[in-house]
Amino acid sequence: MNPNHERNELERESMGSSSTDDFSVVVLASDLGIDARPFLSSSDRDAEVPEENWQDCPSYFISDEDFSDLDALQFFRLERGSDKSGNRIFRIVGKYLPAPVVSGERLKKYIFHKIFSEMPEGPYCIVYMHSTVQKEDNSPGLTILRWIYEELPSEHKDRLQIVYFIHPGLRSRLVFATLGRFFLSGGLYWKIKYISRLQYLWEDIKKGEVEIPEFVQNHDDVLEHRPLTDYGIEPDPLHLTEIPSTAYSFGRYEERWTSREYMS
Repeated sequence: MNPNHERNELERESMGSSSTDDFSVVVLASDLGIDARPFLSSSDRDAEVPEENWQDCPSYFISDEDFSDLDALQFFRLERGSDKSGNRIFRIVGKYLPAPVVSGERLKKYIFHKIFSEMPEGPYCIVYMHSTVQKEDNSPGLTILRWIYEELPSEHKDRLQIVYFIHPGLRSRLVFATLGRFFLSGGLYWKIKYISRLQYLWEDIKKGEVEIPEFVQNHDDVLEHRPLTDYGIEPDPLHLTEIPSTAYSFGRYEERWTSREYMS
């Protein structure tokens, strides 16, 4: 047999056999973002595991817990008004917070519940009233405040534009000036604006946009007449200037006693 003819026959047989076993390979790069499901067979599609819907949202963001007791205290609430920059106002009255009987965990749940259930879209601000706050009765502690803020999603941290700190005492200023940068993140630390008098608050917020409790207004009036109290100096802590002087009376009675002795 002719060798060339034999070789041609073998090539035809190999081509015929390969035609029955044709297959294709599709290579997709994993970083191109291409959906490969159209290339799967029907059996592979049926066997595909359904995707799980994961949400990075802690359960305490919106809680089913009853917070009616904390709502009645009115220490943290959303105001109807906004500041002059258009930021919705959350009002915090430190004097209304019974810190010893409210745990840090429940306080965090309540604040998150209020923010996520009541706050509309857009930027917001906080008006914190520190008037007549007592550390033992009304302060949850700087560590707890930092913990609550750090647990907020980054989106809500960015939406917080400014914190108006009304009537800060000397101790508060020193604590934030020395330890604030260590205990508070940089974003929150630089958002705090100290307001020593209500008249300075009206430069950023129109009157009527936020409700001012009566005791805060009274405290502001006291500070207006005693400006040194802003620096921890109380010129008359016992209010002795309000007590009538008795020096003249003692002198007058002393003269009477002397005259009586002389007459006797």
